[in-house]
Amino acid sequence: MPPSQHPQVPPVISHAGPILQRYDVLFCDVWGVVHDGVRAYPLAVDALIRFRERSGTVVLLTNAPVPIHRVEAMLEARHVSPEAYDSIVSSGEIALAHVAEAGYRTAYFIGPRVRDAAFFEKATAEDAPLDAAEAVVCTGLTDDVNETVDSYRDVLARARARDLPFVCANPDLVVDVGGRLFLCAGALADAYQHLGGKVYWAGKPHASAYATAKAEAERLRKAPVSPERILVVGDAVRTDLTGAERAGLDALFVAGGIHRHETMVDGAIDAGKLATLFAPGAPPALGAMAGLAW
Repeated sequence: MPPSQHPQVPPVISHAGPILQRYDVLFCDVWGVVHDGVRAYPLAVDALIRFRERSGTVVLLTNAPVPIHRVEAMLEARHVSPEAYDSIVSSGEIALAHVAEAGYRTAYFIGPRVRDAAFFEKATAEDAPLDAAEAVVCTGLTDDVNETVDSYRDVLARARARDLPFVCANPDLVVDVGGRLFLCAGALADAYQHLGGKVYWAGKPHASAYATAKAEAERLRKAPVSPERILVVGDAVRTDLTGAERAGLDALFVAGGIHRHETMVDGAIDAGKLATLFAPGAPPALGAMAGLAW
């Protein structure tokens, strides 16, 4: 059977409009779908606007480790029209809520203090040395240009020796910034989990993200929303598609994001490469697109 006909491999499509119109709510990823870290994708923004014009509700679901108002500012800086979405759910906001609910009084923070200043300022736990902390809270590598996971081996080992919980404010392993990949908080959380440490994953593909997004959609629509009426749009198999599958939601795959080198040749999806990515056991998708477009 040719790869394009394999039931596990999503069909390659150019226009998402016919699929999008079957749903009331979109849980749409941001980085890799709506923008590339530097600038907006005009066709994706147009598709979201058209969906909303047809009474659809768009909840942007992002693993950005910052509060919602910072995500809004980042979208504006990348020229993403506010007409493209109704609300935002960020992993940073979920992590902040967890820190408050857990009652951590002190935390050892890991992450770039300037970039993620809004997160650290909003955190209810006080910044503390590792030996005095009740938890480790991570938004990313402090210097994601020069550091690697190995840079944190000693810190992670010391935290594990004290059995500290690790709050991961961005479950992504890597992020694509204008074509360059950088390590994220998820890479450190994954290493900590491999040491036997306890990790709270505040975002996709974990249940916290989808429960929060569904509650937000129902608040906006002032009515319950059936899972059958929600579509997840994302570019990452590990987070977006796996999360959708776990939550019992349909998904649409955007190949031009984080997996573009694995799936595309000269700007177009390669059927063989797509089949390799969607080998048996991979989460399903209704279709695969180079980029989101109506």
